[in-house]
Parts: sequence; C-alpha cells; structure tokens
Amino acid sequence: MCRQNLRLASLQPDKFLMGGYVRTMFETTLPTAPFGSTGHQSTRVIFGAAALGSMSQERADATLASVGEWGINHIDTAASYGESEDRLKPWLANHRADVFLATKTGRRSGAGAREELEKSLERMGVDHIDMVQLHNLVEDDEWERAHAPGGAVEALAAARDEGLISHVGVTGHGLRIAGMHLRSLQAFDFASILLPINFILLDNPAYRMDVEALLALCAERGVAVQTIKSIARGRWADGEVSGPGKFSWYDPLTDPEPIDRAVRYVLSNEQFFLNTTSDARKLPVIVEAASGDLTAPTPDEMRADIEAEGITPLFDAEELDRI
Repeated sequence: MCRQNLRLASLQPDKFLMGGYVRTMFETTLPTAPFGSTGHQSTRVIFGAAALGSMSQERADATLASVGEWGINHIDTAASYGESEDRLKPWLANHRADVFLATKTGRRSGAGAREELEKSLERMGVDHIDMVQLHNLVEDDEWERAHAPGGAVEALAAARDEGLISHVGVTGHGLRIAGMHLRSLQAFDFASILLPINFILLDNPAYRMDVEALLALCAERGVAVQTIKSIARGRWADGEVSGPGKFSWYDPLTDPEPIDRAVRYVLSNEQFFLNTTSDARKLPVIVEAASGDLTAPTPDEMRADIEAEGITPLFDAEELDRI
C-alpha cells in the first residue's frame, strides 16, 4: 500500500455543508493499494457516484472536480443510480484515462445484462468499462438465474472477452451477503466483491464469521474487497428512505469525529476499500479522515459512538435485509 500526496483547492461554501460546518483547505494523502488482481492501483477511497444521481449537471461537475483534485482514481456507479451515469459523461470526456470506472447491472438474464451494459456505455460516452458488477446479488432465485446458462454472468463474461469490459464483480447488502459472496466466488472468477462493513455490523458474531471466511478466500484469490455503509447511523427514524434532506437511503453520521473513527475503523484493515456515501456533503470529512493516521479506533471508542450517536444495525438477516 502507498499514499499519493495532493492538495485540495478551496471548496465553495455551497458545495459541502455538514450541519453548518464547512471544509475549506486541507492536505490529502490518500492511501492506494492494488485493486485485487486487476492491475490497477486504486485509491482506497472509491467515489460512490450514486451521489450524482439526483444532482444538477452543474453540481455534479463541481463534485467531480473536487474528486479529481483529491486524487480519487476509482469511480463506482450503477445503471440504477438515477442520472449518475449521465452526469459522469461530460467529466469522463476529459478524464476517462484517469480513473478505474465501475458500474453495475441489476439484470439477471444475459439479454437484460447485455442491454443494460450497452446503455451504460452510451450514457457515459465511453467504449470500455473497467468493471461491471452484478448488483445486490443476494436472493437465491436471482443467484440461480444469474449463474444459469444464458444468465447475466455468462453475458458479462462474453462482454469481457469482447473487450467491452475488463472485469466482472458482484455486490450486495444485508447480513446474508458475505455467505452469498462465498457461493458466488465458488461459481465464478469475480474480480471484486462489495458488502457492508462497519463496527456494529461486525459486532454480530454470525456476520463476522462469514466476513472472515470471505476475506480469507479473497486474499487467497486476489479478489478486491469493497465496503459500503461505513458511516451509517441506522435507518431513518421515520421509516422513509427518501424525502427532503435525505441524500442516502439510510441516516448517515454527521459529526466529523465519529465519521473519522468510522472511516479509520474500515481503512485500518488494509484489505478494504471504502466506497463513499451517496450524501456528497460528507465527502470532504471522509477524504480528510482517510488522509490521516489510519490506526483503528479502540472498541471502547466505537461503543461510545454507538451510545452517543444512537447507531443501530442497518440489517438483521430478516426483513431489514431487504432494501
């Protein structure tokens, strides 16, 4: 693992507001690491371009300018993230070579996955995508369809052979996903996996055991491990996933100090990459936390944050596993 040193230009006050708290100028020294066996040296902070999904083009352009200034060289989007792929298009016209570009398909049939891939290429104005991921592959019936002859896995492997994409990955939510990723890796040579990781989720013994088994297999095979939900406080109190002031389907932490500890908790494990939240207002404090000392917080510190911030698990392996 290494770090790349960059200086962040001044942020406009209307770009990144966090409860009246504005980040302006700070040094970024983002860590980088090989992204599995892909051959790409990725920043360990990956820009979650779901943040662009409901933005105006002007705001998306400003956000991507900051992403570039921070030196983030890996972008993760999805066909289902609103207008995200469209918002990326103008920026990619000048910066395609600067980033590892990943998107996702939620289709399980081969024909559907191919159709969505072709639309993604068109929407982003590119002729090649570095990685396409099977989005949220957690349900048994969907897994069977995706892996069956004529399914999405076969279609994406064919697109890889054609040179339209370079790698195939798989993602998912919930406490069942680590076990499902183990199953997926036994069936196909995926380049990366993505799953939720934070302190309160890994405090669940069953989930932690599955995650540890998954990490061991990923290390053995050179599979990249992407994490999501690092700064999740829990579900929204009103039970609604969207509404005024809600830029992610879960309630994220807002105070910089707990965010700093949550980011360090993830990145202290050198196997993990951290995908940023869809709430772009949190980007500066995440980047600043990732640019500093990545020593893991103590369990006592994390438990104190759980108490003070009212942090609850996003998933429970039952109804809350489905979003």
